[in-house]
Amino acid sequence: MSPLLQNTLVLTLIIGFAVMEFATRRYQTTVRANANDTKLEALMFISLIAIAQPVALLGADRLCGWLMPEQRGAWSALPWWAMFGVFLIADDMTQYWWHRISHTPLLWPLHRAHHSAKYMSLRITFRNNFFYYLLMPGLWMAGVLFYLGLGPVYAAYFVVKIAVIIGAHSAWRWDEPLYRIRALRPLMWLVERTISTPATHWAHHALTNADGIGHYKGNFGNLLFLWDIVFGSAHITRQYPAAVGLQDDLLFGDEHWAHQMFYPLAHSQREHSALRPGGRPYEEASGVPLAPTATHGA
Repeated sequence: MSPLLQNTLVLTLIIGFAVMEFATRRYQTTVRANANDTKLEALMFISLIAIAQPVALLGADRLCGWLMPEQRGAWSALPWWAMFGVFLIADDMTQYWWHRISHTPLLWPLHRAHHSAKYMSLRITFRNNFFYYLLMPGLWMAGVLFYLGLGPVYAAYFVVKIAVIIGAHSAWRWDEPLYRIRALRPLMWLVERTISTPATHWAHHALTNADGIGHYKGNFGNLLFLWDIVFGSAHITRQYPAAVGLQDDLLFGDEHWAHQMFYPLAHSQREHSALRPGGRPYEEASGVPLAPTATHGA
């Protein structure tokens, strides 16, 4: 697949999901974004494709050329399905673990921005801290695999992954009507345990776990939800949380987009905030700050 075809397919996916969000009126009735949200999402998308991704891919290539020059193209004879499988392990599984440890106190400030949106939409797909992507192991591993000769399958892998990730965040819940079709129940049982769907990923963004639907301490998968099944972090209900976002933002207001995007270079001035040194989120149940080791609202 040529880069032109890859980019055309990705653009088609973005436009297609955007059209469905509007056609089903899910965007108009559920997305309440403000200027702060728009600046964060637009600038993060630009910085990802213009800075973080090129730095990781080209940086990995240069490092490999320095450390193992004789290995350039060494895996190029692998069959396509083996190459695809290597990307699933080196990129998607490592992204699962990167996502999972980003819900711990150490890395939560770099991922918090993704959960601060009070809505689900394709527009939040790449909403994160700048350093979250710059340090993402999967991006650097992709550069290593390019160096080893696995580039020919990357475009197809990337398009499939983008389709699943955008679909999981979309305001249009594409899986919802499929659950109601009796003939599709066996297929949907398999699908929801294989890839991320709106139902499982919306649960990860839930405002609370109290309703039994939310599961913000699990459902970390990006392309494959299978990793959650294998590593014991899955929660499947085929339902959607009533609200998404973070409790401390509801209580104290949104964090400024620059603090969310550029922490630790920029620090929040809010009393209860993970975006300042020594800062802690707010504990909804007790009304006191969380201990530094807790992850409530993540």
